[in-house]
Amino acid sequence: MAQEGEKLNPLVPPIPELVIGLIAFGIVFFFLWKKLLPNINKVLDERREAIEGGIEKADAAKLEAQQTLDQYKAQLAEARHEAARMRSEAEQRGAELIAEMRAEGQRQREEIVAAGHAQIEADRKQAAQALRQDVGTLATTLAGKLVGESLEDHARQSRVIDRFLDQLEEKAEAAR
Repeated sequence: MAQEGEKLNPLVPPIPELVIGLIAFGIVFFFLWKKLLPNINKVLDERREAIEGGIEKADAAKLEAQQTLDQYKAQLAEARHEAARMRSEAEQRGAELIAEMRAEGQRQREEIVAAGHAQIEADRKQAAQALRQDVGTLATTLAGKLVGESLEDHARQSRVIDRFLDQLEEKAEAAR
């Protein structure tokens, strides 16, 4: 019974079962090692490469995004600079236009004033001429009445009128 008790021990398997188990384990291990392990390693390598490639792609995309952002910022700064330059040019052009318009207005005002002075001078000369003729006619009539003879001779009349007016002008200048 002692031998049977030893044989019946569930913790110690019989030798033929142990040998068959080891051979089966060896076959399964050999099959896993030759067929399944390379496939598992291949899948793990592909996964590692995909992850590393994804990280590299993410880094490349991040770098490209940073470059694009830098370009955008540079373009924005350039656009702001251009806008400031254009605003400055517009202000300068506006100031030039205002100055030109003022100068044109001043020139037109001076032309109008000069034309007014010329018209006044022409009107004054015309009035002086008309007054001279009226005074000459009155003076001739009055002189004819004083002298008692007719002074209708035109040449004589003109000389008398001119002499009389010259005397009046000399008195006017002397009075000033």
